[in-house]
Amino acid sequence: MRYGYIGLGHLGGHLAASLIKAGHAVTVHDIDPSVAERHIALGARWARSAKEVAEASDAVFTCLPSPAVSRKVLVGPQGILEGMQPGGTWIEMSTLGRDDIMTLAALAAPRGISVLECPVTGGVHRAASGDITLLVGGEKTLFDQHRPALQAMGGEIFHMGPLGSASVIKVITNMLAFIHLVAAGEALMLAKRGGLDLAQAFHAIKASSGNSFVHETESQLILNGSYDIGFTMDLALKDLGFAMRFGEEFRVPLALAGLTNQIFKQAQQSYGGEAWSTQVVKLLEDQLQTHLRAPGFPARLGEGMA
Repeated sequence: MRYGYIGLGHLGGHLAASLIKAGHAVTVHDIDPSVAERHIALGARWARSAKEVAEASDAVFTCLPSPAVSRKVLVGPQGILEGMQPGGTWIEMSTLGRDDIMTLAALAAPRGISVLECPVTGGVHRAASGDITLLVGGEKTLFDQHRPALQAMGGEIFHMGPLGSASVIKVITNMLAFIHLVAAGEALMLAKRGGLDLAQAFHAIKASSGNSFVHETESQLILNGSYDIGFTMDLALKDLGFAMRFGEEFRVPLALAGLTNQIFKQAQQSYGGEAWSTQVVKLLEDQLQTHLRAPGFPARLGEGMA
């Protein structure tokens, strides 16, 4: 099976590298050719456009920053559908809304192109180590056909059901993560202002009923002061926007998510859309003029994690 990979950013770059390292034939493309250097060194072939990737591939993965970019890469003049032969597969690893993936799949179907959605969760550091969680939506036979490639990129893999189902669970997991992040910041600030040693407080929370995956990971970056989670404020607000729309569609009041969305909007206004999403906690630090810092925590996850 010949694969293509388009979108070699913080997340996609690691996923594509894992696919290549597993021995799959991979053609890659990104708007920034320099990010593909390590993939070419691993044995990937470079393509000048999404169309050229599709021409060389039986299936093409994409990992892109927004639904608008995904649409352009799929149906644009130099897009995937212009180069892929009938019978090929597009596997979308970006976080899209359910309506987005269904609309794009409807554009691919008349060309004889099948679609899987496969958003991932767990953080850039887990993509780098090859054990990120994959959430898949689409036909079971199609999922089984591409399972070896998916296993090369991730750890746990969940087939959530038909196309669109993975989009819903991915938005839910991200919504939870952002709520947990704001809560973790408030908890650390209580510890700081209460006179506790922050490093000891971190470990106590980690061993307690109040622990979360976000505390175990992102709290370390807050305590280091780097905030470098590899995920931007703009991307966080995109996903929170999806969550709020699901709340309206499914008639579920999302009080905590709504408040979290407003806090992230404040952080975006204060620090910019390209700031790391973890800097949402900096709003509280700046408000109280109190930094949440402790020695012994890494600037990036995976680098001597506590």
